[in-house]
Amino acid sequence: MDYLLGLIILLLKIGGMLSGLLLAASYLVWLERKLLARLQVRLGPNRAGIFGLLQPIADAIKMLCKEDIMPARADPAIFRLAPAVVAVTAMLMFAVVPLAPEVRVLGRPVPMLIGDLNVGLLFVFALSSLGVYGVALGGWASNSKFALLGGIRGAAQMISYELSLGLSLVPIVMLAGSFSLTAIVDAQAGVPYIVLQPVSFVIFVISAMAESKRIPFDLPEAENELGAGFHMEYSGMRFGLFFLGEYVHIQVLGALIAVFFLGGWRGPFLPPLVWLMIKIFIVALIMIWVRGTLPRLRYDQLMAIGWKVLIPAALINILLTGAFIQVAMR
Repeated sequence: MDYLLGLIILLLKIGGMLSGLLLAASYLVWLERKLLARLQVRLGPNRAGIFGLLQPIADAIKMLCKEDIMPARADPAIFRLAPAVVAVTAMLMFAVVPLAPEVRVLGRPVPMLIGDLNVGLLFVFALSSLGVYGVALGGWASNSKFALLGGIRGAAQMISYELSLGLSLVPIVMLAGSFSLTAIVDAQAGVPYIVLQPVSFVIFVISAMAESKRIPFDLPEAENELGAGFHMEYSGMRFGLFFLGEYVHIQVLGALIAVFFLGGWRGPFLPPLVWLMIKIFIVALIMIWVRGTLPRLRYDQLMAIGWKVLIPAALINILLTGAFIQVAMR
């Protein structure tokens, strides 16, 4: 009976998580289009429904009805698989994000996440690294020179910024003493880590934006240089899967920033889940604002920031954090 109850609870959590991610991703697109329109003195989507609120549904129907075209010389299996790799890896990362403290259901404790791994941080990095395979393979399988250049850029960008992203979280692990995301949130009961580790926070946010390939770091799909980059030859729902992965990734990054630096679900007066949603929304809003404000970097500038600025700064911050911990323990 306990096994059956546990299975039902797990399926409900997975269904709720996937439904929430997909719904939030679709309306994050609507929010970005409306906000960018305001920044550029336009109206944005306003035809489908009140304030254009039905536009995500119209876009989904449009994607489903579009013809799915494949280039004649493309690799069929990899061409079909690449968009799914991008979307699935982004959604799987949310499996270890704690949404709230554990609750009791029929007298048994139920953690408010799908998998409470003691190596949750390593799980996130593993999936983050796998996600770039979708970009690289999509560019290669399309048998297009522009798409291939976009895929190569995506791989190089991931190698550069994955290092600074990982190094920025080493001080967080040192302070929390655990790789578990739940334990990291619990360790911020007194002070959120954004206060103790502002340098790590800045490095993580910049690296996370580069990982998500958004302006000013959208070199893998720079339309003025590569047409549309790695997804140039995609159409229909496969094209939509790339963008689904991008907007799910924004939510994941917002959740990770909240967990690592903003105390996760912690906050006064409101329910824990509401606090986490507010923090994710604020991070997404900032990323949209940055997209509408900053120009795209040149590729040499993109690589120089990662290798010459962020990585050295992260290494110095690790040394200073270790020295601080040693002094505090005496």
